[in-house]
Amino acid sequence: MSPPDAATDPYAALEHELRIIIRRAQSAAAQLAKRIHPELEASAYPLLAHISMHPGTRGSDLAAHFGIGRATVSRQLSRLVALGLVRREVDPEDTRGQRITLTEDGAARFERARAARVENLHEILAEWEREDITQLASLMHRYSESFVRWRDARS
Repeated sequence: MSPPDAATDPYAALEHELRIIIRRAQSAAAQLAKRIHPELEASAYPLLAHISMHPGTRGSDLAAHFGIGRATVSRQLSRLVALGLVRREVDPEDTRGQRITLTEDGAARFERARAARVENLHEILAEWEREDITQLASLMHRYSESFVRWRDARS
């Protein structure tokens, strides 16, 4: 059986574009992580972004949000603590849990990297109409929400 033709099958075309975007995003994420800290792994940037947007989040919240195991999150958080980018504090509402926030240094490093990433997007999409960028962001959000519903229905 031959693979579907991306020229005639929209799902094959989407799979092709997602594959390319994921690979390019992995490369960009590695570079972005190094901007934050030379020893930071690429997979940590989304964690830092979520913690930045949701200070005081818990490890279990991160695991659920990203669809990864608690042990994986715990290892990543331990590394972020060791690098001085995040801190864990006992949750006053549940002393068995911990609230996670960025350190002052972590917040400053993250914000510099985030601002540089946004500037890169301005440069990459300089020839695009603002409405197209808005539509792309909306469609990507819609895809992400659909993916999470699909993933959670199979868990």
